[in-house]
Amino acid sequence: MSPTIGDLKNIEESYNPRSGNNTLKPLLIYVTPETMPRYPFLISIPHGGLIVPEEIGDCIALEPKEIIYYSDPFTRQLFDYRDRAEMVLDSTISRMVIDLNRPPYALPPRHSDGAVKLTTSDRKPVYFSGKDPDITLIHRMMMRYYFPYHARIDQVLQKDSIGIAFDCHSMLPLGPPASRDAGRERPLICLGNNGDRDGKAKKGRLATCSAAWMAALADAFRAECQLGDEVAINDPFSGGFITNAHYWHTGTPFVQIEVNRSLYEPDDLSSYPGMHLPTLRDTIWNALAGFWDGVMEKPIG
Repeated sequence: MSPTIGDLKNIEESYNPRSGNNTLKPLLIYVTPETMPRYPFLISIPHGGLIVPEEIGDCIALEPKEIIYYSDPFTRQLFDYRDRAEMVLDSTISRMVIDLNRPPYALPPRHSDGAVKLTTSDRKPVYFSGKDPDITLIHRMMMRYYFPYHARIDQVLQKDSIGIAFDCHSMLPLGPPASRDAGRERPLICLGNNGDRDGKAKKGRLATCSAAWMAALADAFRAECQLGDEVAINDPFSGGFITNAHYWHTGTPFVQIEVNRSLYEPDDLSSYPGMHLPTLRDTIWNALAGFWDGVMEKPIG
């Protein structure tokens, strides 16, 4: 049975403590009131949405719980810093429909796990047989949901008010079977800048944030979360299309943050994680703010 729009709408709203009429907009933009102090951060949350648009709702083969599992569940709440950061960009559309962290040319039929997906990361069909989107529908979804998100990131980063950007995700505790780290236990926090495990640029590649800043950010997470090796740099994730493309476009430092789901996710994905989520949200924020205060007080990198 395919998920209905009503199913996923209800799940989406139950996850959002501030849910209201605006939660179903494909692109959510939050601006902190001018009267409140703000950190010069762009927060991007590309994979937290659960909505399947009505135009393809009857074609999706995945169950509602699978839509949740293959997204970054609860990240729209975990990184909800609209009252503290300069800008928060968010999408409610499921990454099983449009994956904002894939390049725009990664499309069917050549790419089955790209910006528009035909299969999940473990090769499960996204659509019922014979109901894959055609080129007209793909084009319409890309124009409606994909390109506006990336255009808005570039617009925001053109301003002098952004000092660093964070692309925020969650990750499974163990590498799934189809991944390069299959079966391996993952760190609790992973910070990515397209570099090596020290945050240094690899030969022939650009790092999206300096190694000195990456080290300072990792240290801030270790101090705030009371962690050691559980905070890793570029292992297992070094960053995706969002961090790389927009660093290329603007030169603004851009870091991908992956938070292990074991820190907050309930056993039953249909239930809200309760008090653990706000506590973890504040802890992560304290690490980000502490990092920024430190590098501004004693500039490095």
